[in-house]
Amino acid sequence: MKKTTLLATSTTPDGRPMTLLAHDADRIIRVDGIELMSTRQHHSEERLGELACASLATTRGPRVLIGGLGMGFTLRAALDCLPPDAKVVVAEIMPAVIEWNREPAHGLGADCLADQRVEVVAEDVAEFLRRGADRYDAVILDVDNGTTALTTRGNDRLYRATGVGQVRKSLRSGGCAAYWSAHADPAFEELLAASGFDVTVERVRPHAKATGGSWHFLFLAQASSPGPRR
Repeated sequence: MKKTTLLATSTTPDGRPMTLLAHDADRIIRVDGIELMSTRQHHSEERLGELACASLATTRGPRVLIGGLGMGFTLRAALDCLPPDAKVVVAEIMPAVIEWNREPAHGLGADCLADQRVEVVAEDVAEFLRRGADRYDAVILDVDNGTTALTTRGNDRLYRATGVGQVRKSLRSGGCAAYWSAHADPAFEELLAASGFDVTVERVRPHAKATGGSWHFLFLAQASSPGPRR
């Protein structure tokens, strides 16, 4: 059996222990001993970035906001879809996650963060949205465990009416809001629709080639009555 090695430790904003582990070539982040993310399972995160940015390949100067850096899979997939003049802002609440991704030896998202199109801010994406500093063609929220908070109490406000409204206001004309979740949530789907979005939900396996096991859920919300692009 291959050994699990501790690479780094930190704490969440709530003070809970967070660890970065290596198991052979895989990397794992755990909070309070619970696996939050792993390089073994990233297909749904990649699909989130792809689906949110697929229509922007020919858009002039598209702007994208990603809430949650994770291990860089969503960011990498979004960059693969976007043109050279795109701008991607990544808001990550945990500075340690940014630090771990920037370290090439950890094999996470160092290449993505070096992309000239990317700006990373160590900030709660909910607060970033609340300031309303810009408008985006896509807002991608790969935060926590989906519509329930695991790593940070208060993350669930993103999935309430006020948080959804802030996302709605931040979108340019024709913009897309995309949410990742580890579970289905019909009530959240209804909230998105009531907030002025046309909603589709895609079920995606954590592994690209998996034919069984669990599903992840991607909520894709298109603004049905968007505000003006600026």
